[in-house]
Amino acid sequence: MRHVIALDVGGTGMKAALVGADGELLHRARRATGRERGPQAVVDGILDFAAELRAHGEREFGEPAAAAGVAVPGIVDEATGTAVYAANLGWRDVPLRALLTERLHGAPVALGHDVRTGGLAEGRIGAGRGADRFLFVPLGTGIAGAIGIDGRVEAGAHGFAGEIGHIVVRPSGAPCPCGQSGCLERYASAAAVSEAWAAASGDPAADAADCAKAVESGDRRAREVWQGAVDALADGLVTALTLLDPRIVIIGGGLAEAGETLFTPLRDAVRRRVTFQTLPSLVPAALGDTAGCLGAGLLARDLLTATGGAAAGPVPGLTPSPLPNEEETT
Repeated sequence: MRHVIALDVGGTGMKAALVGADGELLHRARRATGRERGPQAVVDGILDFAAELRAHGEREFGEPAAAAGVAVPGIVDEATGTAVYAANLGWRDVPLRALLTERLHGAPVALGHDVRTGGLAEGRIGAGRGADRFLFVPLGTGIAGAIGIDGRVEAGAHGFAGEIGHIVVRPSGAPCPCGQSGCLERYASAAAVSEAWAAASGDPAADAADCAKAVESGDRRAREVWQGAVDALADGLVTALTLLDPRIVIIGGGLAEAGETLFTPLRDAVRRRVTFQTLPSLVPAALGDTAGCLGAGLLARDLLTATGGAAAGPVPGLTPSPLPNEEETT
């Protein structure tokens, strides 16, 4: 059975799947990233995991994977297939695509940035399915973004397109590790809300989820913290709308798990700010933490489509199923 490897590398864990020509998830697995053992051990672990997936496909389906897609964090040069830098994995200038191609016996490999790869999946088969222009914004420890155009995600000339978290929304505001002050992610990320609510509540262990629950219960202090984050996010989004004019904005990440506690005031705040801009749909992400792995499968299938490979099937058929903790084969 013709299939591809999809691999999503995170700071603590790796999620993987073998994806059939019709988009069916044939096999799913997880592994620890092992970053505590150092950057070379992480690279070795990725290569070993890919080799295991290749061997499994050959054993179970009669032939090895025709291609592989891999999503990694940090700065990625997708054109050269280089993992340029990842602070949480400790690597610099790793020629990951070449290393994987060699380990996979010459199979073509696509290397993608984790957020852009997740955005690709959300745009094609998730919350943005059918939209010609979308913006994907996950709200986690930081805030990133993916700009979707006609079924692909724009990387930019230097690989930094979509970094909405570093739009300055509060000039002379809180310093950001990027070197600027007042960046969006210092006010509207899950980490920023956690920090603000811990200070306001006097509980150093309180986090963004606790703040959302307090908002729902009517806590005045929580509402002030929450509205501050919503207003900052709306300011950043309106800047993005002005520049990109997306048809749909997809909000994901931990903060989006608050549901309408976030989306109702956020839609109102964005609506109050737009003037000549056309208001896009503003919706929650649909794929959760499976987006990166599903997007990696799409990258691999795109490789085969571009080269006329026989394994390329109808992309919309890729099934957005959850990835369990244990290995699973269909």
